[in-house]
Amino acid sequence: MVRRLLIAAAVALSAPALAATWQIDPAHSNVSFSVRHMMVSNVRGEFTKVSGTVEGDEKTPAQAVITATIDATSINTREAKRDDHLKSPDFLDVAKYPTIIFKSKKIEPSGSGQFKVTGDLTLHGVTKEVVLDVSDVTAPIKDPMGKTRAGAQASTKIDRKDFGINWSKVIDGGGLMVGDEVAISVDVEATTQ
Repeated sequence: MVRRLLIAAAVALSAPALAATWQIDPAHSNVSFSVRHMMVSNVRGEFTKVSGTVEGDEKTPAQAVITATIDATSINTREAKRDDHLKSPDFLDVAKYPTIIFKSKKIEPSGSGQFKVTGDLTLHGVTKEVVLDVSDVTAPIKDPMGKTRAGAQASTKIDRKDFGINWSKVIDGGGLMVGDEVAISVDVEATTQ
């Protein structure tokens, strides 16, 4: 979720001297996550509906603004019963909180083609500051339809309990059925005219 925003920010930051609005291309972008299950393995999933913009100028990358919205109802872990549970009040409570929103506050270079994007993540009705690590920023290209495209990857980790998502059960041996740490990964393509 947040990762998509970071990637779009990286795209705007790497664009050649353009003050532009970049649109996240949902058909070529992916927001995925991973959570520990019963202290044994990781369960992975994704959100299939993401939109957002990056407004910026390559000459002043620290002033770029990234906004991303994820449709929380689009969660997909390839298991319908688990997806229904994740949509329930035990986890995302999508009936009450149908969207996840990220809005950047600060963008800083952190190496060649890398950035730290600090912003507010609103998840489950709670807003917390997160930092996205953006890398693999591609140079903009022209596609056959005349749009300019660029891409990047982003990642971060959050504690789900910081956002009021507390459900879990203790299993034999004292471990938790669902881990607290959520690893988030974003691959994003963004376009501009």
